[in-house]
Amino acid sequence: MASGAWGAAVYPERVVPSGVQHRITHGSQRVTVVEVGAAVREYADGDREIFQSYPEHAVSWAYHGSVLLPWPNRLRDGSYQFDGEPQQVALTEPSHHNALHGLAAWLPWTLVEHAPTCVTLSCQLMPRPGYPFQLESMVSYELGDDGLAVTTTSNNDGDRACPYALGFHPYVSAGPGATIDDCTLRMDVSRRLLVDDRLIPVGHEPVEGTAYDFRGGQQLASRVLDTGFTDVTTDLAGQSKVSVTGPDGRTVEVWADTNFGFWQVYTGEDLPAPLRRRSLAVEPMTAAPNAFQTGWGLQRLEPGESVTTRWGARLR
Repeated sequence: MASGAWGAAVYPERVVPSGVQHRITHGSQRVTVVEVGAAVREYADGDREIFQSYPEHAVSWAYHGSVLLPWPNRLRDGSYQFDGEPQQVALTEPSHHNALHGLAAWLPWTLVEHAPTCVTLSCQLMPRPGYPFQLESMVSYELGDDGLAVTTTSNNDGDRACPYALGFHPYVSAGPGATIDDCTLRMDVSRRLLVDDRLIPVGHEPVEGTAYDFRGGQQLASRVLDTGFTDVTTDLAGQSKVSVTGPDGRTVEVWADTNFGFWQVYTGEDLPAPLRRRSLAVEPMTAAPNAFQTGWGLQRLEPGESVTTRWGARLR
């Protein structure tokens, strides 16, 4: 390790602002996982993007590929009570007065192991105002013949119980030169979350007979979505799936195990203009938005208790 001005360490492999670039490959597939947020900066098979990439010298746009913990999605007013104690975290979506996507998406994650087809990173959340708990998480990204598999294990390292939920934020590519208007969306879900003007759930309804029934597949066309779904249907392998088929006839299938009882899809209107509607955020979540207040899908981890989840993606 070399030293630069003022005695600071210089990391030749570190690319600011996304940090160290951890690259893995399998056949024609390639993935780059970055230090900041343990985010998947790119996932492609040959010339075909599976997840939309972002430049290594850019800040991740709209949580591209990030790990979302200890809660995904929105927490109304950034406040909650746990075991009778009121807590307040910073508001990271000030336009809606919410706390968005947890605490780990902008933290550096430490490399644990790196092999040609697999990389594992870890993050330690220490007690802090609003989340006075100690949580260690490890996430492993592994490429194989059947695509990318992501395994996360989180452990309560503290001496008191903690609230916990997890999500991920990949953006599925529409394909070469395409927009999501040209894509067909299929989802293994039967209920939609109803939200208020701050995108906080206030109820739910069956998708049957509505414009939100994607079980048989619908073309996205000009649809604008930032929408949560639940009541997932699993296959014999215990996986629920969301599929995006591009105009090139290729389908990106995102799957999740039974720990993930919720999906969020987002059509990306807030992305920079060159990327707008070029991809669809397909977000597996273990809990609903605002779960720290409602408890919907929220897990309670006792001291020393851990939870392991799996999800992944493949190109068909």
